[in-house]
Amino acid sequence: MQEVALAPRNAFHGVIAVWGVAAVTATLLGFLLPADTRIGWLLIAFGGVVLLSFAVQLAYARPQGFVVRVSASIVGSLVLMGMVSAAFGVATLVSAF
Repeated sequence: MQEVALAPRNAFHGVIAVWGVAAVTATLLGFLLPADTRIGWLLIAFGGVVLLSFAVQLAYARPQGFVVRVSASIVGSLVLMGMVSAAFGVATLVSAF
């Protein structure tokens, strides 16, 4: 017989946590790295965020909605990191004038 969880954890908290890690990582890389090496390190950081999203969702051990949660965390992280990267790109262009 299968046990039913009385109060299952909300697995979307992991999605929000991955988004936070992506935003903080992109911001730190933007401030700490020079403009010519920033894009390469952002790509490496995004790969780490993808692995982190799988690890976080596997830690919840809930198969229902796994693909939706992983894809939401990856796409959201991509959008967040892209917005931070675009902001730093615009700041670099403005400072060149």
